[in-house]
Amino acid sequence: MVAPMDPTSAGFLFAENRSQPMHVGGLQLFRKPEDASRTFVRDMYADMLAHDDPAPLFLKRPHRSVATGGQWFWTEDDQFDIEYHVRHSALPKPGRIRELLELCGRLHSTRLALERPLWEMHVIEGLRDGRVAIYSKMHHALIDGVSSMRLMQSVLSTDPDERGMAPTWSAEHVGPRPVRRAEDADNDAFGLPLGALRTALAISADAAGLPGALVRTLSRGLRNETSALSLYAPRTIINKRITGARRFAAQDWPLERLQAIGRATGTTLNDVVLAMCSGAMRTYLDELGALPDTSLVAMVPVGLKAKNAHSASASGGNAVGAVMAGLGTELPDPADRLQAVHHSMVTGKEALGSMTPAQILAMSALGLAPAILAPMLKLEGLTRPPFNLIISNVPGPKEPLHYNGAVLEGMYPLSIPIHGMGLNITCTSYAGNIGFGLTGCRRTVPRLQRLLTHLDDELTALEKAAGI
Repeated sequence: MVAPMDPTSAGFLFAENRSQPMHVGGLQLFRKPEDASRTFVRDMYADMLAHDDPAPLFLKRPHRSVATGGQWFWTEDDQFDIEYHVRHSALPKPGRIRELLELCGRLHSTRLALERPLWEMHVIEGLRDGRVAIYSKMHHALIDGVSSMRLMQSVLSTDPDERGMAPTWSAEHVGPRPVRRAEDADNDAFGLPLGALRTALAISADAAGLPGALVRTLSRGLRNETSALSLYAPRTIINKRITGARRFAAQDWPLERLQAIGRATGTTLNDVVLAMCSGAMRTYLDELGALPDTSLVAMVPVGLKAKNAHSASASGGNAVGAVMAGLGTELPDPADRLQAVHHSMVTGKEALGSMTPAQILAMSALGLAPAILAPMLKLEGLTRPPFNLIISNVPGPKEPLHYNGAVLEGMYPLSIPIHGMGLNITCTSYAGNIGFGLTGCRRTVPRLQRLLTHLDDELTALEKAAGI
């Protein structure tokens, strides 16, 4: 099997280097069932190894050569080694969450081997509270963050008594191929399949609208209004070249606390998440004597496959647009910061709402281009960053999930810092909580753990400001 790689996925491979691994990850915490044996974790690992029949997504290996003209293609790994991809680890004593997060930071620092399928899973024991952790990572060329989280969740069960469940990569989860419709098999007068003709017409329509979308996006950027392009992000200490070493911090809060703030202020859950990050970053930078006079700008990814989540998860690939949101970090009052974030997101969504999905992708690529080109041309520090950090919020399942009797108690995303953007904050909701995962460069973002305290303080401040 040889298949061409889509431009977005290939872009992640071209952008990758030793300082900038381009994989996303996830940490899951499981509580063992009450009747678990002393060998529960070892048995779990052995059962996972027995599933050496991966689905096609987990056999895809990148390849390029002179024969491919230097372009990336997907090939199928014909020497798949399950023991390379699935590993068993143990924490050093005293086995606190601190040791777990340090291990995840180290695991997240290493690049995935391009000569193998681009994923790993680590089963981790040794937590002193008896829980089991699973850290997994997949290359962003293979799958986007939203699809990766949904894929991990799709193999879990709401039934605590269900057993014999297969792990994420197993071919048992692959459904039947879609039935080809008779009307799509018919040819038109030129001998082209109607499906291909429809696609061509849709692309032509999108392309016809690109100049107008480009003018509107540039105009908003020049007026410092939120859209897919930002021209006014200030320089900060986190907007420098990064190293390959990562630090990871994670914590969760009751989802109801954030939702109550949203109800009281007429804002959305995502607005409250961004406002928490705004206040936390304001305090963090102020403590370091590095708070800029103008607002930080966050790149907020917008998934374009939300209506087809199963397909996105099963087939991999990337479909992400972006809003450049002003965080209002120059404002001392938490209520004012929340309203600034809300206004920024509303105008940004309205701007994207006037575009087709293909136009959103094109304009988002324009907004992200400076973040990629500046490091390549070594212009960090000479030009303004297009945005200061990445903040993403991925909705998760509402009910508790289980894996062969073990209940999932927490899930925390790990994402991708890039040159010039040393911090990435990704959140996901699960069973009444929302988990924040902070992934930063160890050198560029000092004292990363302090941000968790600042997030907690900001949530309390927002509650007070909302009269809760």
